[in-house]
Amino acid sequence: MSKITDFSQLDLRKQYTYADYLTWTFDERIELIKGWIHKMSPAPKRKHQEVSLNLTLVLASYFKKCGCKIYEAPFDVRLKKNKGSDSEVNTVVQPDISIFCDLSKLDDRGAIDAPDLVVEITSDSTMKKDYNEKFNLYEENGVQEYWIVNPDSKSMEIFSKVGMQFESVGVFNINEGITEVNSVLFPDLQVNLLSVFKD
Repeated sequence: MSKITDFSQLDLRKQYTYADYLTWTFDERIELIKGWIHKMSPAPKRKHQEVSLNLTLVLASYFKKCGCKIYEAPFDVRLKKNKGSDSEVNTVVQPDISIFCDLSKLDDRGAIDAPDLVVEITSDSTMKKDYNEKFNLYEENGVQEYWIVNPDSKSMEIFSKVGMQFESVGVFNINEGITEVNSVLFPDLQVNLLSVFKD
């Protein structure tokens, strides 16, 4: 299989696999969702990066005690309900933050199978994708809890898996006086929103 060195060489009308993805050497960051290419936004805004770092520090402190692993983007997560070969996997995403407690899902290339907890830090350009394609993708692939964090509104919405579907636990907004949020999946994990959204 020949290497692809420039994004323009890809046919956006075609579906690809993880085996194809491994041959791409261009600089642009992309995700594969059910075989379709999704070009990621350019470098995130400063506010996005600050919120990501603040939240990662909080989560890293908690999960270090649990033996779970935390990863920040760019980190490849290959999603497929039934694990298969590289040529059978057609979804590769890079969540802003992902938590794995089953370490057998990790390998040298990233992860195969769903994280326990996924965090996406949204923006105007990614909000539709975070609430639609990625929401559905994480739901159907077995993510147990999904957080969508909005730096602009200083809010976080938590979705928890109930049966086979996500249900919203609530939207937590510091502008409405809510400063502490608890995970459903990890009940003793408490997140201080003032720390997450501090300037």
